[in-house]
Amino acid sequence: MRLEHVRLADFRNYASLEFAPAQGLNVFVGPNAQGKSNLLEALAMLGTGKSFRAHRESELIRTGSERAEIGGEARIAAGEVRLRCTLTTTPAGTRKTFAVNGGSVGFARFLGRTRVVTFVPADLQLASGGPSLRRAFLNGALAQLSPVYYRDLALYGKIVQQKAALLRGAIAADRELLLAYNDELVRPARALIAARRAFAAELSEATGAMYARWRGARERLTLTYAANPEGDVAEALAAQLDAEVRRRATLVGPHRDDLRLLVDGKPLAAFGSQGQQRTAVLALKVAEYDVMRARSGEAPILLLDDVLSELDAERAGGFLGAVEGFEQAFLTTTDLPRDLGAAATWSIRAAALTPC
Repeated sequence: MRLEHVRLADFRNYASLEFAPAQGLNVFVGPNAQGKSNLLEALAMLGTGKSFRAHRESELIRTGSERAEIGGEARIAAGEVRLRCTLTTTPAGTRKTFAVNGGSVGFARFLGRTRVVTFVPADLQLASGGPSLRRAFLNGALAQLSPVYYRDLALYGKIVQQKAALLRGAIAADRELLLAYNDELVRPARALIAARRAFAAELSEATGAMYARWRGARERLTLTYAANPEGDVAEALAAQLDAEVRRRATLVGPHRDDLRLLVDGKPLAAFGSQGQQRTAVLALKVAEYDVMRARSGEAPILLLDDVLSELDAERAGGFLGAVEGFEQAFLTTTDLPRDLGAAATWSIRAAALTPC
């Protein structure tokens, strides 16, 4: 899987841009605040349809413009595919639309046409940050791999929001309506838990093997999927109904689960050194790449946003070596690293891209 052509119009600080990425490693080098991360963000949106860094999608439209567009042509196992994501300013807010091969499609049919694995400095918090970060990690990978997973996730989230609004209401919650919401939650909740458990098992094996390669046999890293609930969903929802009414909060469901990282059986966040945590996250990201490639039958596009500056030379070299089988990767950096091997290098200054 690889991108063959990319074009931007009024996206972030880019008035317009067209370029043809190379196969293998593409390096974007230049000072900060020139547009390196913005370009990587656009590439990610061709796979996920979402920004990995914007708080509001209105930020993606260049100042003074009302419309931004990201387009790309990709070579995938099924052939060539043309993708387009458009953001438009409207009185009601920012509207986002998608197209595949020239035809308008919904988000679910756009997502995952090209698959990407992103690695940004914030990902280094996956080991020590809150459960929501690790749930987002699982959802991001699984939604690209499976349209069914994305639909179940969207349905589950919609029902949870409706149930939460009822619980937080100004008047006493309607018990019959709560029971109806619980009935609707059971099927998508079970589906999400089953998908996450299977994916986590594959990740655990791959992550553990990579961690052992870097840290040696003296330590063992494992991933454990902590489902919520651990038992039957329907029974747990029924058992917690009165507590949810009292606390006016949704207490049960996969929106509260976690992916636990353990070294020698102990929680990495509490007992691991910063070096152990960083090595674990690197191993987890390599595992994500490997499992997505194995499941889909083709390598995802790898996007690395200024992560090498956050790592020492040994870890940076180990990570790049572990994913050396990639078909296409994009790396942003302020200083050109040594020993990159064969790479297409691009200089970015003031949103202008020129080959080095």
